Amino acid sequence: MALANLSQAPIEDARRRSRIDLAAALRWAVRLGYHEGICNHFSAVIPGEDDRFLINPHGFHWSEIRASDLVEVDAEGNAVDGHEPPEPTAFFIHYHIHRLVPAAKVVLHTHMPYATALTMLEDGRLEPTLQTSLKFYDSIAYDDEYNGLALDDSEGERIAASLQSGKRIAFLANHGVVVTGETIAHAFDDLYYLERACQAQVIAMSTGRPMRRVPQDVARMTADQMLSTSERAQSVRHFNALKRMLERDEPDYKD
Repeated sequence: MALANLSQAPIEDARRRSRIDLAAALRWAVRLGYHEGICNHFSAVIPGEDDRFLINPHGFHWSEIRASDLVEVDAEGNAVDGHEPPEPTAFFIHYHIHRLVPAAKVVLHTHMPYATALTMLEDGRLEPTLQTSLKFYDSIAYDDEYNGLALDDSEGERIAASLQSGKRIAFLANHGVVVTGETIAHAFDDLYYLERACQAQVIAMSTGRPMRRVPQDVARMTADQMLSTSERAQSVRHFNALKRMLERDEPDYKD
């Protein structure tokens, strides 16, 4: 019995860390202005499980969510652990992405202002005109068809299909963005720099002057540099710094 308990300890620790990290991501999304009312949703596959994920409950403002508030959802959309189920569209978007895109262990969906602004434009694209933008070179899928709220399997599957070509981010026309990743730290780092890149582009576009594009070969090289092991490790260091700030100002997020 003691040996069985010991063998379960690492997976239980990983699950606890996942809850804490997802709560931290939600709290920081509020600090950065990425939230919108009590809408939008962040999810993460539960360590040791293939068909269950954690997601923020419906009706909670992200600024009040604690690790213990997160809901565990099974493959049928049932809230198996938690007092409040997720928002209706959340299951269809997140379940199908987790199911159809194995690399998407984490799915962050927001209507953050500058990235969403680009989804409102005809042929809106994140252009290779800024070093920060090159972090996402050839990594964004553009879904240019808006079909209303994602309230059924077909719409969730259609959104997920846009990410099946190896892209890790989707721009949803007239809607918002989805950022995926293998870990919460990596996904949140991408979310942060994506909005920064979109903000800079919208400001540059507002001048009415032509933008200076980076040549394709240089853009590809820079993207590869940014996806290197050392650069990806920086994502973890970034997220750990954010959690230290929460520990100081909002320590209840871990409860």
